[in-house]
Amino acid sequence: MKTIVVCSGGLDSVSLAHKIAAEQQLIGLVSFDYGQRHRKELDFAARCAARLAVPHHIIDIAAIGGHLSGSALTDNIEVPDGHYAEETMKATVVPNRNAIMLAIAFGLAAAQKADAVAVAVHGGDHFIYPDCRPGFIDAFQRMQNEALDGYASVRLLAPYVDVSKAAIVTDGEKHATPFAETWSCYKGGRLHCGRCGTCVERREAFHLAGIADPTEYEDQDFWKAAVSQYSAAEVR
Repeated sequence: MKTIVVCSGGLDSVSLAHKIAAEQQLIGLVSFDYGQRHRKELDFAARCAARLAVPHHIIDIAAIGGHLSGSALTDNIEVPDGHYAEETMKATVVPNRNAIMLAIAFGLAAAQKADAVAVAVHGGDHFIYPDCRPGFIDAFQRMQNEALDGYASVRLLAPYVDVSKAAIVTDGEKHATPFAETWSCYKGGRLHCGRCGTCVERREAFHLAGIADPTEYEDQDFWKAAVSQYSAAEVR
């Protein structure tokens, strides 16, 4: 299938891009500038596109993102430290972000006569982010079937939606994903901070997968205390 991957530049979506390049016909990456506090991750998405020799579309929706206030990813709100499934991590929710991005990605896919759009939502996202759950993925596909009826048929591929981030690391290694060429940290410093929810999740995933983590963290050991004190209850 001719497939476009929604790629943020993070570990999950870059691993997905390498997976799709190996298993399908990757025809491009699409990234979004939604007014996030730093654009560093987009540089890593661009590197991924160059490495896989496909076009990279960066779509500016910052004007929309500016109205989706109240998130630590877009506003001057401190990014919380701790386990990625703690209640405080809801400060990182950008309302309806995936629905907005996927609607645009499906329009792009239809215009380019692609067969599919792939997105890297995964099981570890379910607790905090409702637009990463299987119910959302299924409902979005049904909506797009109606929206594009008679014009295009585009599938939504979410191969990680029911698996852990550790499983993504394992899959990424299988497809030769250069993990050092991915960016997860919400704080956007020189190095990954090692303390925000996504850094903790990243560090734990490599540990559980039994694969060496090439990432440099400002705080190498914070994740151990974070994961020992809290465990997530999956929401489906």
